[in-house]
Amino acid sequence: MEARHAHQHPTVLHDPDGLIEAGLPLDREPYECLVKVVLAWTGEDTLTARDLQQITLQLTGHARALASDVRRRADQLPKDSGPKALADVVLREAEGRLSVPIEGTVRCVQNRVRLVRALYERLDRLEAALAPERGVPSGG
Repeated sequence: MEARHAHQHPTVLHDPDGLIEAGLPLDREPYECLVKVVLAWTGEDTLTARDLQQITLQLTGHARALASDVRRRADQLPKDSGPKALADVVLREAEGRLSVPIEGTVRCVQNRVRLVRALYERLDRLEAALAPERGVPSGG
Protein backbone atom coordinates (compact mmCIF):
# COMPACT_ATOMS: atom_id res chain seq x y z
CA MET A 1 0.00 0.00 0.00
CA GLU A 2 1.36 3.40 -0.93
CA ALA A 3 1.77 5.95 1.85
CA ARG A 4 0.23 9.33 1.22
CA HIS A 5 2.22 12.36 2.29
CA ALA A 6 0.73 15.58 3.61
CA HIS A 7 2.27 17.61 0.78
CA GLN A 8 0.52 15.63 -1.97
CA HIS A 9 -2.35 17.35 -3.75
CA PRO A 10 -5.40 15.64 -5.17
CA THR A 11 -5.34 15.00 -8.90
CA VAL A 12 -7.69 17.24 -10.84
CA LEU A 13 -9.13 15.76 -14.00
CA HIS A 14 -9.23 18.05 -17.02
CA ASP A 15 -11.78 16.83 -19.57
CA PRO A 16 -13.18 19.92 -21.34
CA ASP A 17 -14.74 17.85 -24.16
CA GLY A 18 -16.57 15.50 -21.77
CA LEU A 19 -15.01 12.43 -23.37
CA ILE A 20 -14.75 10.51 -20.10
CA GLU A 21 -18.35 11.32 -19.21
CA ALA A 22 -19.47 10.18 -22.67
CA GLY A 23 -18.32 6.66 -21.92
CA LEU A 24 -20.07 6.44 -18.57
CA PRO A 25 -23.69 5.28 -18.47
CA LEU A 26 -26.11 7.43 -16.53
CA ASP A 27 -27.57 5.94 -13.35
CA ARG A 28 -31.10 5.88 -14.70
CA GLU A 29 -33.09 3.84 -12.18
CA PRO A 30 -33.01 6.28 -9.22
CA TYR A 31 -34.13 9.13 -11.46
CA GLU A 32 -36.96 7.14 -12.98
CA CYS A 33 -38.14 6.33 -9.45
CA LEU A 34 -37.86 10.00 -8.49
CA VAL A 35 -39.89 11.00 -11.55
CA LYS A 36 -42.73 8.67 -10.47
CA VAL A 37 -42.66 9.88 -6.88
CA VAL A 38 -42.56 13.58 -7.71
CA LEU A 39 -45.34 13.37 -10.29
CA ALA A 40 -47.50 11.62 -7.69
CA TRP A 41 -47.15 14.45 -5.15
CA THR A 42 -50.48 15.93 -4.12
CA GLY A 43 -49.34 19.17 -2.50
CA GLU A 44 -49.64 17.99 1.09
CA ASP A 45 -45.98 17.06 1.30
CA THR A 46 -43.92 18.10 4.28
CA LEU A 47 -40.84 19.10 2.31
CA THR A 48 -39.41 22.54 2.93
CA ALA A 49 -38.58 25.02 0.19
CA ARG A 50 -34.91 24.23 0.80
CA ASP A 51 -35.55 20.48 0.33
CA LEU A 52 -37.39 21.20 -2.91
CA GLN A 53 -34.51 23.40 -4.13
CA GLN A 54 -32.03 20.61 -3.41
CA ILE A 55 -34.13 18.08 -5.33
CA THR A 56 -34.41 20.55 -8.21
CA LEU A 57 -30.65 21.10 -8.22
CA GLN A 58 -30.06 17.34 -8.38
CA LEU A 59 -32.56 16.97 -11.22
CA THR A 60 -31.05 19.93 -13.05
CA GLY A 61 -27.58 18.39 -12.98
CA HIS A 62 -28.92 15.07 -14.19
CA ALA A 63 -30.97 16.75 -16.94
CA ARG A 64 -27.85 18.56 -18.19
CA ALA A 65 -25.88 15.29 -18.30
CA LEU A 66 -28.80 13.58 -20.00
CA ALA A 67 -29.12 16.38 -22.57
CA SER A 68 -25.41 15.96 -23.37
CA ASP A 69 -25.99 12.25 -23.88
CA VAL A 70 -28.98 12.94 -26.16
CA ARG A 71 -26.84 15.41 -28.14
CA ARG A 72 -24.01 12.87 -28.57
CA ARG A 73 -26.46 10.21 -29.79
CA ALA A 74 -28.27 12.62 -32.12
CA ASP A 75 -24.97 13.73 -33.65
CA GLN A 76 -24.35 10.11 -34.72
CA LEU A 77 -27.36 10.22 -37.04
CA PRO A 78 -27.48 11.74 -40.55
CA LYS A 79 -28.36 15.45 -40.64
CA ASP A 80 -31.64 14.82 -42.48
CA SER A 81 -32.80 12.11 -40.07
CA GLY A 82 -36.22 12.47 -38.44
CA PRO A 83 -35.05 11.23 -35.02
CA LYS A 84 -32.19 13.76 -35.09
CA ALA A 85 -34.59 16.59 -35.94
CA LEU A 86 -36.89 15.60 -33.07
CA ALA A 87 -33.92 15.39 -30.71
CA ASP A 88 -32.93 18.92 -31.74
CA VAL A 89 -36.42 20.16 -30.84
CA VAL A 90 -36.34 18.40 -27.45
CA LEU A 91 -32.84 19.77 -26.74
CA ARG A 92 -33.91 23.35 -27.56
CA GLU A 93 -36.87 22.95 -25.22
CA ALA A 94 -34.58 21.49 -22.54
CA GLU A 95 -32.24 24.45 -22.87
CA GLY A 96 -35.15 26.82 -22.30
CA ARG A 97 -36.48 24.88 -19.32
CA LEU A 98 -33.03 24.63 -17.72
CA SER A 99 -32.58 28.39 -18.02
CA VAL A 100 -35.59 28.99 -15.73
CA PRO A 101 -34.36 29.90 -12.22
CA ILE A 102 -34.72 27.25 -9.54
CA GLU A 103 -37.47 27.81 -6.99
CA GLY A 104 -38.30 25.92 -3.84
CA THR A 105 -41.70 24.83 -5.13
CA VAL A 106 -43.35 21.54 -6.03
CA ARG A 107 -44.17 23.01 -9.45
CA CYS A 108 -40.49 23.68 -10.14
CA VAL A 109 -39.48 20.14 -9.12
CA GLN A 110 -42.27 18.65 -11.23
CA ASN A 111 -41.19 20.68 -14.26
CA ARG A 112 -37.65 19.31 -13.88
CA VAL A 113 -38.85 15.69 -13.60
CA ARG A 114 -40.98 16.15 -16.71
CA LEU A 115 -37.88 17.35 -18.50
CA VAL A 116 -35.85 14.35 -17.30
CA ARG A 117 -38.64 12.04 -18.45
CA ALA A 118 -38.78 13.70 -21.90
CA LEU A 119 -35.00 13.45 -22.29
CA TYR A 120 -35.02 9.74 -21.39
CA GLU A 121 -37.83 9.14 -23.90
CA ARG A 122 -35.82 10.90 -26.60
CA LEU A 123 -32.66 9.00 -25.65
CA ASP A 124 -34.52 5.69 -25.98
CA ARG A 125 -35.81 6.65 -29.42
CA LEU A 126 -32.33 7.68 -30.53
CA GLU A 127 -30.92 4.37 -29.31
CA ALA A 128 -33.60 2.54 -31.32
CA ALA A 129 -32.76 4.64 -34.40
CA LEU A 130 -29.04 3.96 -33.98
CA ALA A 131 -29.44 0.19 -33.41
CA PRO A 132 -29.94 -0.71 -37.13
CA GLU A 133 -26.92 1.41 -38.08
CA ARG A 134 -24.80 -0.49 -35.60
CA GLY A 135 -26.18 -3.86 -36.64
CA VAL A 136 -27.69 -4.35 -33.19
CA PRO A 137 -31.22 -5.76 -32.95
CA SER A 138 -33.59 -3.37 -31.18
CA GLY A 139 -35.38 -4.55 -28.04
CA GLY A 140 -38.56 -6.48 -28.46
